[in-house]
Amino acid sequence: MRTAIIHYWLVGMRGGERVLEHICDMFPDADIYTHVVRPERLSDKLRTRRIHTTFISRLPLARSQYQKYLPLMPRALEALDLSAYDLVISSEAGPAKGVITRPDATHVTYCHSPMRYIWDQYHQYRGATGLGGRLTMPLFAPGLRAWDFASAARSDLIMANSEYIRARIAKFWGREATVVYPPVDTALFTPDAQPDDEYVWIGQLVPYKRPELAVDAFSRSGRKLHVIGDGAMFESLRARAAPNVRFTKRLDFSALRAAYAKARALVFTGEEDFGMIPVEAMASGRPVIAYGRGGALETVVDGETGLFFHEDTAEALAAAVERCETWLERFSPQVAVRQAQRFSPEAFRTRFRETVERAQGAAHPRGSSFAQLRSA
Repeated sequence: MRTAIIHYWLVGMRGGERVLEHICDMFPDADIYTHVVRPERLSDKLRTRRIHTTFISRLPLARSQYQKYLPLMPRALEALDLSAYDLVISSEAGPAKGVITRPDATHVTYCHSPMRYIWDQYHQYRGATGLGGRLTMPLFAPGLRAWDFASAARSDLIMANSEYIRARIAKFWGREATVVYPPVDTALFTPDAQPDDEYVWIGQLVPYKRPELAVDAFSRSGRKLHVIGDGAMFESLRARAAPNVRFTKRLDFSALRAAYAKARALVFTGEEDFGMIPVEAMASGRPVIAYGRGGALETVVDGETGLFFHEDTAEALAAAVERCETWLERFSPQVAVRQAQRFSPEAFRTRFRETVERAQGAAHPRGSSFAQLRSA
């Protein structure tokens, strides 16, 4: 059974690319198709695979300015000849699912998120871009929304990475989806018996993750905060932070593991589709103070593995931190670790295989055996 995996772009190793690694493990002979690739930024596991690119990769400055070619990506996907493949798996957060397959092929989509920048976060993204983006986005966004909605019908079955994303798929694409939580390598993280008194915030410093809430809340309270991450907001956040808030652009994995395990708690301010970072913190035996929206509601257990704040303000976060200070004596690292293990790679692979097999059976009731998947 020949398999193709379509991923929106391969320019670094973030959550979507980590999921892609696990899908590749299940389909070791699959070919990968993407709009643009930067091999030097990929893991060895992905860099050594057969990777094909769309015509987007041959356009000027595509390696660094690929998102400016978003209006051309539907045409680039439809230009791919996938007639040789029996199974097509599209990994969707940017345009990926809109490929055209054989009538007798099975096409399943694993959706990290419908494209935020043309749907629910359109105005936020437009406001954060430059003058050129503010002028051009209203011109191409309506057509791209229409194509995104229509192309959702090309998948035989859609998987969502959380209940939160399942609801957004129903809203924007009009499709039902099966929830398959993404894999988190929980076994790589271990608790520390003596955590520090410093809280941590980990992630990209970009507007939708709301890092300024953490910086402002801790600057006012005087409690220690370590912000780990880089992005467009790095310099402005560092300029507004008090001395008790320190910044580190990046850590190697060993130092990152230690930062999780030593943290008093993880502060998670964004409304994420799923959010692997809270699961990694819990796998390290530490609690999570999370904004009570999005995927965090499905991973963090309020009052057991963390606490929620329900208004996206520095004041609400600061109040949650003070509640955490008195609640921590009742917190059990072992309970947090057990909760994190619900999202292990083994659980993901089992659920993913079962879902793909169901798609094959529904699309082709007289279809072929899935022995290849079961023995993978």
